[in-house]
Amino acid sequence: MSEQTNQVKFNVPKLFGRWDVVGIDIKNKGLARYLNLSPTYIPHSYGRHVSSRFGKESVHVVERLTNDMMRHGRMGGRKEIAMGIVYQAFSIIEAKTGKNPVEVLVKAIENSIILEGTTRIIHGGIRYRVAVDISPMRQLDLALRNLTEGARAAAKSSPKPIDECLADEIIAASENDARSFAIHAKHEEEQIAMAAR
Repeated sequence: MSEQTNQVKFNVPKLFGRWDVVGIDIKNKGLARYLNLSPTYIPHSYGRHVSSRFGKESVHVVERLTNDMMRHGRMGGRKEIAMGIVYQAFSIIEAKTGKNPVEVLVKAIENSIILEGTTRIIHGGIRYRVAVDISPMRQLDLALRNLTEGARAAAKSSPKPIDECLADEIIAASENDARSFAIHAKHEEEQIAMAAR
């Protein structure tokens, strides 16, 4: 009887009430600080991070994906619609792969991060590119941006809805498939950086 009273059970919230985010392994240790996978029911911080420096690192990674879906144009400022798209995409990922979609998203991000980029240097009136390392926060920003841009480009040129295109892009990036826009953008940027060394 005393053992039962001493044990306290905590209900860890699942993402959207369906997917568990506890115990997801992040293989890239440089990204571990910036890939926030704290347990939450709805990934919405209401912009609390805006006024603090490097506040983006405390924002849930699924919320950052949702925010990247709200690019300028028809989706600008429509967070509820963007969250619905991400939810439907996660449902499609779970149906197609049989895995936790948050885990598939983390794998897709790790596969599509760009390690080396280029910057433009002006010296004596001549402009040329120099290879530079990219910080982990920018790596995560670029990976999420490329995943969502690939989904938007695929939805624009096909009759499939945006949530299916986002699911296909995340699955392709998690499998390191060359058909993924994010993987293609990563290889292209790293080849340009290798040539600029």
